[in-house]
Amino acid sequence: MSMLPPLPPDAAVSVVVPAREAGRTLGAAVASALDQQLPDGCPPLEVVVAVGPSSDDTHRVAASLAVADPRVVVVAAPDGRTPAVLNTGIGASRGDVVARLDAHAVLPPGYLARALGTLRSTGAANVGAVQRTVPGGPVGAAVAAAVASPAGTGGVAYRGGGERPVPVDTAYLGVFRREALDLVGGFDERMVRNQDAELNLRLAAAGLEVWLDPLLVVDHLPRGTWQALWRQYHDYGRWRRATATLHPGSLRPRQLAAPGLVVGLLGSVLLGAASRRPVLPVLACGGYLAGLVAAARAAVAAQPADARPRAGLQQVVRALATMHLAWGTGFLLGPPAGALDGPAPRPAPGRTEVVR
Repeated sequence: MSMLPPLPPDAAVSVVVPAREAGRTLGAAVASALDQQLPDGCPPLEVVVAVGPSSDDTHRVAASLAVADPRVVVVAAPDGRTPAVLNTGIGASRGDVVARLDAHAVLPPGYLARALGTLRSTGAANVGAVQRTVPGGPVGAAVAAAVASPAGTGGVAYRGGGERPVPVDTAYLGVFRREALDLVGGFDERMVRNQDAELNLRLAAAGLEVWLDPLLVVDHLPRGTWQALWRQYHDYGRWRRATATLHPGSLRPRQLAAPGLVVGLLGSVLLGAASRRPVLPVLACGGYLAGLVAAARAAVAAQPADARPRAGLQQVVRALATMHLAWGTGFLLGPPAGALDGPAPRPAPGRTEVVR
């Protein structure tokens, strides 16, 4: 396994925040980064806010944050696509370590210090976090309960817990060695969604490791409407298909469950109509609904005692069904035609070679 050069004890850290339509949450995200305590010897933290086109007050909020604290740097990212915005922020940053922070997330105290320690102890190129979805309104509460369930996560590592860091395919957010990002050319700007997982696959292909540290837990606010949740998971499915196109060996059996479900349900309807046997779709849909209810009951019962608001059974069933069917339909459709025709990422000029 290839190893990067040892991380210097005085490594500089940059936090990169891609921001679009984030006026409501950006201030809290940046504040959580500025409050981080780095190990002794590290230079002051830098926070780079890369602002994409926004119809709300994201630009004004970002500018005010930069005025209030000289550690905050604001750069314009006119392309607007998340991976392009990320690359713009990374290009403007100066740290030996680059930590991604989404504008709707909040870093817990000690996050960066812990991540630096894990980077050093593992030799990883990227250390990621557990994503903890927190309730935010009735729909958000249902989604939070759903994604805490195996029926909502499919067993993905960064939704779970554990006690010790482990190597994984991908993880939430990420604290990256700059040498590793330079080596693989940063985020693939063709990937409108799933760009983090795709980047981690390229890191692995370059002989580098991605680790999940279960003690790094970041709160994430879910979508607040059913329409937004459908669009989100539909896009996730479409762009996971794009990742599979670029990396054919990356698909896992759990990622075929949702498209298989859509094919099975649709097939039962068509077969029932062709054979004039309506019992077929009734059995298929009824069986799926029974499974949803069972999974939702367990998810409702497992909600934290202090969860406010609390999700009801019907809402969790709806959340699970929306996530499954949207993801599966998106995967079957695949990315828009021509979406992957652009240039692939290229190593940055003058990149640091890995030590073999």
